[in-house]
Amino acid sequence: MDYDYIVVGGGSSGCVTAWRLVKDHGAKVLMLEAGHLDRSMLFSMPAGFFKMLGGSPYLNIYESEPQALLGGRTTKVPQANVLGGGSSVNAMIYMRGKPSEYEEWDVASGGAGWGWRDMLAHYTRLEGNQRLYGPAHGIDGPLKVSDHLYICDMAHIFLKTMQGMGVPYTNDFNAGNQYGAGFMQLTTHKGKRCSAARAFIDPIRKDKRFSLKTGAKVTRLLFDGDRAIGVEYVQNGQVHKAHAANEVVLAAGSYVSPKLLMLSGIGPADHLRKHGIDVKVDLPGVGRNLQDHHEVPVSAYTNGAYGYFGEERGVKMLINGIQYLLFGSGPVASNGAETCAFVNPETRTDDTTVKIYCVAMIYLDRDVSDVPPGHGVTFTCCLMRPKARGYVELRSADPMQNALINPNFLGHPDDLRIEIAALRYGREILASRPMSDTIAREVLPGPDAQTDEELAAFCRRTVKTNYHPVGTCKMGHDGDPMAVVTPELAVRGIRNLRVFDASIMPNLISANTNAPTMAIADKAVGLMMGEPRPAPVAI
Repeated sequence: MDYDYIVVGGGSSGCVTAWRLVKDHGAKVLMLEAGHLDRSMLFSMPAGFFKMLGGSPYLNIYESEPQALLGGRTTKVPQANVLGGGSSVNAMIYMRGKPSEYEEWDVASGGAGWGWRDMLAHYTRLEGNQRLYGPAHGIDGPLKVSDHLYICDMAHIFLKTMQGMGVPYTNDFNAGNQYGAGFMQLTTHKGKRCSAARAFIDPIRKDKRFSLKTGAKVTRLLFDGDRAIGVEYVQNGQVHKAHAANEVVLAAGSYVSPKLLMLSGIGPADHLRKHGIDVKVDLPGVGRNLQDHHEVPVSAYTNGAYGYFGEERGVKMLINGIQYLLFGSGPVASNGAETCAFVNPETRTDDTTVKIYCVAMIYLDRDVSDVPPGHGVTFTCCLMRPKARGYVELRSADPMQNALINPNFLGHPDDLRIEIAALRYGREILASRPMSDTIAREVLPGPDAQTDEELAAFCRRTVKTNYHPVGTCKMGHDGDPMAVVTPELAVRGIRNLRVFDASIMPNLISANTNAPTMAIADKAVGLMMGEPRPAPVAI
């Protein structure tokens, strides 16, 4: 069967792409999603995020390559395996980043309209914010954005402590100035997750022009000369082919989109030949430039119950479940991290480098630490703009093998220096009132990590992903030899093939990447379809 467009990947960007093509252009669209349908109740519950992160068929847990700088450690690389992608399994945090970071994108594109005010037009068009309105926020869009319906005591304690340390309170991280501490908004509506699948696929799910196939793993792209004409995919053990009359759009994410390009002969020529793949286009940037937010923890046990430990057990679990089902409120309506602060732990200025989440319990991945859960608090100190670059490569020409992933965490000395400063800053928070009134004892980094050398060793033992990989099919102007896609997100050297996901970001931004990825897709459809360019937002 032929279609106008084929969208490879049913994640955040793929859902927006399909919705826009069907709704605004009447196109016949096939979406191929390798994962499952989003049928579990856990998807609706904000607290379900922690349950799924602990192990779920809706997540693929990849392993990185052994990291020499981390003493040979491998790190876990979770990726969504469900319709809606990361938006169905993430912490629902709605963030955009700094204006200056989008101006970097615009420079990378050669001034093609990727700046902050340009991108705001796409954010506001998609957004249905339930509290904020004005030039920086939309209220009518399908992506619902709202405040937490439940806030624990620890969240308030954290914010008061940050203000006492001189960090200003902010009620909006997304209008251009991130510096400060505040409550994060979520992609939720009336206490339920608003994933990309809910916001964008549900309205077109019964449209005859839209076809969705789940459990459909794309193995390679199909070409007629230098033109992409379709894809080959496997579903239920059977090999199928689908053809697109117009274009094929890759929206498979920063690990799979470059993998599919390379399997199809588009990528670094030497690497492709090494695996016996005929070179169609020598694009050295495919799979390079991998960037990801990474984090290290500061954790302490508290002298009482200020957060969420134990709320998922026994009678409390039953009571909380009933409260959520009846009223959409209570602890189940929280993602466990209601507050954060953007700070610079070195200069103490508004030139922020680190995001500190306040997680209202002892919560650590088992591959990072075996500290028992308990009443406590964990500050996850996330580096926003790492200088190190990793890469994604093929293990072989077998499409069923996972890609080789090298995140190269702490691969630049500045990254390690800032993370050490962030750990010291986290300790300052623990020692400052009113936070200090709640603390029983520090657990991590612990009493044996005091010097820079000891804290560096702690970073190497515990650093992990914050789940925001970008950059492996980066956008760039014609003079950039490592650019994989043009400013219109067309793959260089091939007609009718585009990439519309987080892999096109030239540089990582200071934000959870879910909302930025949707804004990219909204803009990308307009570019592909020749729509008039939205006027930059006056702000």
